[in-house]
Amino acid sequence: MKKKWIVRVWTSLLGLLLVFQFATALGAVETSALPKGLWHEGPSVQVDPDIARLNQTFTRLAEQLRPAVVQVRVAGASAATSSLGPRQPRRAQGSGFLISQDGYVVTAQHVVGEGSQVEVVLFDGRHLRGQVLGKDRRVDLALIKVEGASDLPFLPLGDSDRLKLGELVMALGSPFGLDYSVSLGIVGRRGVNDEAPSPAFEFIQTDAAVNPGNSGGPLVNMAGQVVGVTTMAARGGSLGFSIPINLVKALLPQLLERGAIIWGWLGIQIEEVDDELAELEGLPLGKGVLVSAVLPGQPADQGGIRVGDIILSIDEVAINSPKELIRVVSTSQVGKEVRITLRRKGQDLQVSVRIGAYPERESEEG
Repeated sequence: MKKKWIVRVWTSLLGLLLVFQFATALGAVETSALPKGLWHEGPSVQVDPDIARLNQTFTRLAEQLRPAVVQVRVAGASAATSSLGPRQPRRAQGSGFLISQDGYVVTAQHVVGEGSQVEVVLFDGRHLRGQVLGKDRRVDLALIKVEGASDLPFLPLGDSDRLKLGELVMALGSPFGLDYSVSLGIVGRRGVNDEAPSPAFEFIQTDAAVNPGNSGGPLVNMAGQVVGVTTMAARGGSLGFSIPINLVKALLPQLLERGAIIWGWLGIQIEEVDDELAELEGLPLGKGVLVSAVLPGQPADQGGIRVGDIILSIDEVAINSPKELIRVVSTSQVGKEVRITLRRKGQDLQVSVRIGAYPERESEEG
């Protein structure tokens, strides 16, 4: 029996040796058939010190931030069938990032959709169950709590108000389902994104590459601090938009405590004041907002606001554009009574209005 075992081992070794010799010979033939000078190795050169330091900054940031960036996956099983048999469960996925050691994750609302449970994939490969604690459709923000993990890496939050045009930023995430991706760009604009359903908040516009799957990932400055949450890209992916982190910090407590954001509203439709109306009402150009419609029974109607009124201020905060009015009203506490200064037929007057709650299924402007 021992002899047979030795013979088998020897035969296997001999076979491996023959295969190796054949592969070596084949490689030698193929290499020798190549024309000489097909390529040339580059000489060892020293990179410019400034460029080398810049490269080191980027690579250090990418490695430093990587462990706290996660994938967020949502499974939606479908019972539908086709001619090929039962369909596989449909999965949506996006990105997110940890903001605390005990597993709080920030992502975009459209990533989690209507689900209350998600799967969070960590950098080390662990797949953890996550509970959606709160979400808001208008700003496109969601808060998740990871279950069954502690002492997790997290990203520090910065100050988005200090961002400057032209400042370098880095977008992190998992586009197209890739494990981890980094893109670099600059801040191109701070302004309202007219395609977003948000209540007139300024978004951060960058030219860092943002693709499907990046949504919910962090936008960071060169200090490694999160300054925005990636929410959407313009058509073609040439421009990305991120929610300013200062707005996120203001909304997270409500998401944690209530599970949603309760926005204020007046129940009016509004327009800009054109030059002719401004002259007629004796107003400087660019001052005030025209009320073009008042919804019956809503806060503005109850408070005495009429069609044709020009709103000049709310609680002494000047209102000079529709976007300013929407922003002030949206962030006002529901139930709070505010003093609104109006211009009506050339005369100024004040009315008191109690802020109402924004009805999610309605379309409104203020």
